[in-house]
Amino acid sequence: MTNDDRGTRMPPPARTWWGVAAYAALFILVLPLLVGAWMHRLDRILVLPAYGGLWPGVTVAGLGLLIMALAMRALWVHGHGLAMSPFPPASLVTRGLYALVADPIYVGAVLMSVGYALASRLAAGLWIVAPVLGLSATAFVMGYERDVTRRRFGALPAPLLRLPGQVDASPTVWHRVSVYGLVLVPWLVLYEAVNRLGVPLDARPTWLPWDAGLPVVPWTESIYALTYPFVALVPLAARRQRDLRRFAVRGLWATGTILLFYLLVPLVAPAKPVPVLVSDGSLWTPLMLLERYTDQQATSLPAFHVVWTCLAAELYVETWTRTRWLAIVWSLAVGASCLTTGMHAVLDVVAGFAAWVLIARGSRIWAGMCRLTEAVANSWGERQVGPIRLLSHGVYAAAGGAAGAGVAIWLAGPGELWWIIALTHGSQLGAAAWAQVIEGSPRLLRPYGYFGSVVAICVLAIAAHLTGHDAWRLLAAMAVGGCLTQAFGRLRCLVQGCCHGKPIDALWGIRYRHPRSRVIRISDLGGVPLHPAPLYSIIWTLLTGCILLRLWLLSAPLPFIAGAYFILIGLGRFVEEHYRGEPQTATVAGLRLYQWLAIAFVVGGAAVTAITGSAAPAPQALPLMAWPVLLVVTIITYALYGVDVPGSNRRFSRLV
Repeated sequence: MTNDDRGTRMPPPARTWWGVAAYAALFILVLPLLVGAWMHRLDRILVLPAYGGLWPGVTVAGLGLLIMALAMRALWVHGHGLAMSPFPPASLVTRGLYALVADPIYVGAVLMSVGYALASRLAAGLWIVAPVLGLSATAFVMGYERDVTRRRFGALPAPLLRLPGQVDASPTVWHRVSVYGLVLVPWLVLYEAVNRLGVPLDARPTWLPWDAGLPVVPWTESIYALTYPFVALVPLAARRQRDLRRFAVRGLWATGTILLFYLLVPLVAPAKPVPVLVSDGSLWTPLMLLERYTDQQATSLPAFHVVWTCLAAELYVETWTRTRWLAIVWSLAVGASCLTTGMHAVLDVVAGFAAWVLIARGSRIWAGMCRLTEAVANSWGERQVGPIRLLSHGVYAAAGGAAGAGVAIWLAGPGELWWIIALTHGSQLGAAAWAQVIEGSPRLLRPYGYFGSVVAICVLAIAAHLTGHDAWRLLAAMAVGGCLTQAFGRLRCLVQGCCHGKPIDALWGIRYRHPRSRVIRISDLGGVPLHPAPLYSIIWTLLTGCILLRLWLLSAPLPFIAGAYFILIGLGRFVEEHYRGEPQTATVAGLRLYQWLAIAFVVGGAAVTAITGSAAPAPQALPLMAWPVLLVVTIITYALYGVDVPGSNRRFSRLV
C-alpha cells in the first residue's frame, strides 16, 4: 500500500467487519500457508541447489516480519486505516518506512518467504516460489494498486530510495545511496544467485581453439580487479542527476537482460588455472584465486566486466569531458584483461561490448520498435474476390497457427501429431465460442477470445488422456508453441485494432489512422498516442516461450512447464490489461474481467506445477508428413482469421 499523510483527508471506502475479516484471513493465514505448502511440494519435485540454514533464514524472515509490522503500524497510526487494498487508509503516509520505499509491506513479505526457504533449506522455495511472489507483488502494484492510489490521493511523493531525476541539478545524498541500494547491490545479489544455480549439463564452452591457448598474464589481474572500484565510485562521481539516472537505468536493463540471457542460453567459459609460478607466492595469487572462487563460469557471455566498465566510463566522461580517450583506452584495457587473466573468452568480451552498445541505444531501439508497431497497426489491406474478402492481417494468424503447431509437434514427438493439430483447431473454435458467449458480439461478426482457446485446449487434453495419450505432454508442448502463436496473433490484433492501449503522453506512443481499425470505429481514439499494448504482449509472450523452451530442454517435469505457462502469462496479462484502453471490457470489483482471469491463471498455474509428472522428452525432428499437414493448418487458420463475406447476412459471416 502506497500512502502519504499530506493533503486532504479522505474518508475510506465503506467496509464491513466480515469483509475485513475475510481479507485478513486470506492474506495473513491462507496465503502464507499455501505459499509454504507450495515450497515444500515443489522441493520434492524439482532438483535445485539448496542453500541457507536456520539462523540465516530466521534473520531474513525476522527482518521481513519487522518491516511488515512497522509498515502496518504506520498505516494505522498515520493513515488511519488498514493495510488492505480494498479498504485503504483515509490518508496517505510518508512517515517511517513509507518515507524510504513505496511498498514496504510487499518487500517484507518477499523477505519472509526468502527467509523461510533459507531456514528450511527449501531450494524450490528460494529459486521458484519467492521470485514468483515478488513478481506477483510487482504485477499487482503496476497493474492496479499504484494507479488506484494516484486516483484517490493525487500525485504521490517520491520515496527517499528512488532513481535521480532527469534534471541537471546535482544528485543528493539519497540519490547516490539509491543507486547503490536499487542498482549495484541488487545486481551483485542476483549475479551471485545465478552463479549459485550452477552450470547446466547442456552448457557449451565459449572458448575457441586459439584463445583457449593464450597464456595467462598475472599482472593484468590489477586491471581486471580495478573494475570493481571503478564502477563502485560512479554514484559519488556524478555531477548531474540526469547522468546518474542514465547510468542507473542502463545498469538495471543490463542486470535484467544479461542475467536472463545467462539462464536461457547455456554458454560458459571455465576460468583458466592460475599459473604455477604465480601460485608460489606472487602478489597476484590471492586476487586471481579469489576471482576463480567467486566468479563462476556460468556468468560469462556477455562479460559483465566489460558492460559495467563501459557504463561507468560514460558517466566519468560526462563528468570530466577531457577524459574521453582515457575512458576508451581503459575500457579496451579491461576487455583485454578479461582475456589475459583467463577469466573470459574472446566471444565473452565481444558480446560484452555489443551488449553495452545495445543497452546504450535502448531508447532509440524502443522508439524504432514502436514506430514499426505503428506501421503494422496501419497496414490494413483487403482484396475482394467475388463475394469473398481477403484480409492481409489474417496472414499473421495463419503463420502463428502453423508455427506454434510445428513447435508443439517438434517437442511432443511425431506420435502426437494429430492430437496437436486437433488442439490447434480446437483452440481456434474455443476462442470463437468465448468471444460469442463471454464478450458478446453482433450476430454477423466473428471475433475471437484468447481465454476460450485455453479452455478448449485443456478440455481436449483431457479427452486425449482418456484415449491413452499423455495429456501433460500435449499441454506443455502447446504451451511452448502457443507462445509463438500468441505473438503472431498480436500482430493481427494490431491491424484489427483490438487489444489496443490507453492514451499515453509519450513520443513513442503509437497512433492508429486506418479507418477500418477498431480503435477508430469503436474507441474513437484515432490519431491519439496510445500504449503499444500488443507490443508489450508480444515481448512478454516471446520471453515466456523462451523460458518454457529452456525448461523443456532441461527435462523439467511436464506439469511444471504447463503450470509455469499459466503463471507467467497470468502475470503479464494482469499488467497488460492495466495499459489497455478497450471500452467494452467489463470491470468487476475494481479489476478488469481479464485481470481476474489472470489471477486465476497464476493461482491455478501454481497448483499445476505441484503435480508430479514425467520429465520433458528430447525434441524430435518433424516427420515428413508434418509439412503438408502444417500447410493445411495455415490455410484453415487464414480462412478463419482472414477471410469473410462482407455482403452476407449469415451468422459469423464477417470479420469487420
